[in-house]
Amino acid sequence: MDTVYSHYAWLIPIFPLGAFLILAAAGRGMRTAGSVTAMAASLASLVLSVLVLLERLNGRAAEYNASFDWIATRGFQLSIGYDVTNLTALMLAMVSLISFLVSMYSAGYMKNDDRITVFYAYISLFTFSMLGLVLADNLLMLYMFWELVGVCSFLLIGFWYTKPAAKAAAKKAFLVTRVGDVGLLIAVLMLFWYMPEHELSFSAIQNVFNEGQSGLIAQGITTAIALLIFTGAIGKSGQFPLHVWLPDAMEGPTPISALIHAATMVAAGVFLIARTYSIFEASAAAMETVAFIGAFTALFAASIAMVQKDLKRILAYSTISQLGFMMLALGAGSLTGGIFHLLTHAFFKALLFLGAGSVIHAVHTQNIHEMGGLGQRMRITAWTFGIGALALAGVPPLSGFWSKDAILAAVLDEGHPLLFAAGLAASLLTALYMSRLFFLVFGGKSGAKTGAKTGSRKVLESPLVMTVPLVVLAVPAALLGLVELPWEGWGKLGSWLLGSTYSPQHDSSAVVMIMSTAVAALGLYIGWLVYGKGMISRTAAAARLPWLVNVLENKYYIDELYRYCIVRPVLGIGTLLVLFDRYIVGGAVRLAGGLAVLAGKAGTRMQNGQVQTYGLLTAAGLVILIVAVAGRRFW
Repeated sequence: MDTVYSHYAWLIPIFPLGAFLILAAAGRGMRTAGSVTAMAASLASLVLSVLVLLERLNGRAAEYNASFDWIATRGFQLSIGYDVTNLTALMLAMVSLISFLVSMYSAGYMKNDDRITVFYAYISLFTFSMLGLVLADNLLMLYMFWELVGVCSFLLIGFWYTKPAAKAAAKKAFLVTRVGDVGLLIAVLMLFWYMPEHELSFSAIQNVFNEGQSGLIAQGITTAIALLIFTGAIGKSGQFPLHVWLPDAMEGPTPISALIHAATMVAAGVFLIARTYSIFEASAAAMETVAFIGAFTALFAASIAMVQKDLKRILAYSTISQLGFMMLALGAGSLTGGIFHLLTHAFFKALLFLGAGSVIHAVHTQNIHEMGGLGQRMRITAWTFGIGALALAGVPPLSGFWSKDAILAAVLDEGHPLLFAAGLAASLLTALYMSRLFFLVFGGKSGAKTGAKTGSRKVLESPLVMTVPLVVLAVPAALLGLVELPWEGWGKLGSWLLGSTYSPQHDSSAVVMIMSTAVAALGLYIGWLVYGKGMISRTAAAARLPWLVNVLENKYYIDELYRYCIVRPVLGIGTLLVLFDRYIVGGAVRLAGGLAVLAGKAGTRMQNGQVQTYGLLTAAGLVILIVAVAGRRFW
C-alpha cells in the first residue's frame, strides 16, 4: 500500500517549530493571538499525525524512511532523517493530541499570566522537540532532540522563576536528568564504535542485534550498551534512583505537569527502550535489570503517594509508579504491554492532571486536606476525574485495567512470582491512594471540616475551555483498553505493532484479571471506609506505625541522602577548588606581579638621573670586574 501521508510526516514537528519562532519574535505582544497561533500549530500537527496513523492502521503500509547526508568526510558519512513505523505513528498521534488539548486548556488556566505568550512559545518548542524525538531515524538524532526536550522542561518547570521553589525545581530536574543523559551519550559512542560502518540508524541496530547476528558484538559489550541506554531512560522517566526531580517538577504550571507527566517527556524513556529493544533482547542481564528496577520503582513510588498532602505530588508519584509498570513490562519481554500501558496512561494521567488543575484553579490551594465537597460544585471535573482515577486504579472495564492486566499476565507467564507480587502490591496501593485522593477532594459536605477553607469561598466549575479537554480525555481513558484485549481476535495492538514477531502472552489472563480486580476493589473499599464513610480512623496508621508514616512522608529520606552524600561533598570540593584558585593560583600570579613591581621600583631608584650615582655605580662595576678577572690567580 502506498504511504501518501508518510511522505509529509516531516511537517508534523515543523508546525510547532514555526509557532515557536513567531511567538519568540513577538515577545509578550501577542496574548490572544499567541495562544491561537500555538493551538493552530498543534492542531495542524494533530491532523497530519492522525492521517499518518490512519494510513497505517490496516497493517499493510510499508515502513517509510527518508534521510539526507548531514556530515560527510573521507570514509564516513552521517545521515539524518525520519522514520514512519507503526510505533512512531502511534506516538505522533498521542503526543500531538495531548499537546493540543493542553494548549487549549492553558488558554483558560493561564489567561491572567503576563507571560502567556512566552508560555505558549515554550510549549511549542517542547512539542517540536518531542515530535522530532519520535520521528528520528537514528540514535544520534534522537539524542539531540532528547537533550532539547530536557532544555524545554527546564524552561517550563521554572516558568514562574520568581518563586524560589520553581527555580530550584528547574535546576534539580536539569541536573538529575543530566546524570542519565551522560549514560545515554556513552551508549551512543559505544554503538558508534562497535557498529559495522559506524551505523546508528535504528534499522541497522535491529539488524545487528536481532537473533542470529548479535554475535557481531560481544555479549559483555551488548549488556553494557543496554544498561547505559537504560540509564538515560531512568533519568527521563523518573525511575529509582533518579526519580527525585519529578515530584519537584510540580512547581511548574499545572498544564505543564500534564504535558511532561503524561505523553511527552517521561514517556521518552519508555519510547527509547522500545526503539532499541533488540539490544535489550540480546542481553538477559539487561532485561532482568529493567524488570527489577521497574517493579521496585512501581511499589516504592506508590507507597510514598499514600501519605502525600499535595494534590499534584500525589499524581507525580503515581506517574513514577506507572512508569515502573511500563519498565516491568519491557523487562519481562512484553513490548506490547509496555507500549499499551504507555498509551492508556497518557490519556488518563493527562486527564487527572488537568482535572487537578481545574480544582486548583477553583480553590487556589493544592493541599487535599483543605478541600472537600467539591463534587457538588464542580460536577464535570468530579466525574471526569473519577473516570481517570478508576482507570488508574485498574477497575474494569476502563483502559488502565486492560493494560495493567497485560503487564501482570506477561510477568506471571515469564515465571517471575516476586515481580508479580510486587506488581499486585503496587496495584493495591494505587487503588488506595486514588480513593483517598478522590474522597478527600470531592467527597464530604461543602463547608465541612475538610472543606472549611473552600466553604467560605465561592467555588465554581471551570470554564468550557478547561472542561472540554477533560471530557475529550475521559473518552479514551475509559475505552482505549479495547485496542488490546486478552481474548483471541479482540484487539490487535500487539500484532499491529510487532507484525509477524508478535506472540500473545495471555496464558494467565483469567487468573490475573480476577486477582487484579480483587486487589483494585479491596483498595477502593478500604479507601471508602477510611476517607469516605470514616468508619476507620484516618490517624490509625500514624498511631500504630508512626515511624513508617514518618519515613513515607519524608520519601524514604532519599533527598536527604543525596544532600549529605553527594550535594554537600561536591559543594565542599567546589569550595576547596575556589580557595585553591583564589589563594594558590591567584596568589602565584599576584606574587609574580608584585616581584615585577618591586624590580621596577628598584630600577627607578637606580635610574634617577643623577650623574654622581651613575659614576659611583660605574666605579663599583669596574672594581667588581677587576676583582673577578684579576683575582682568578688567587682562587
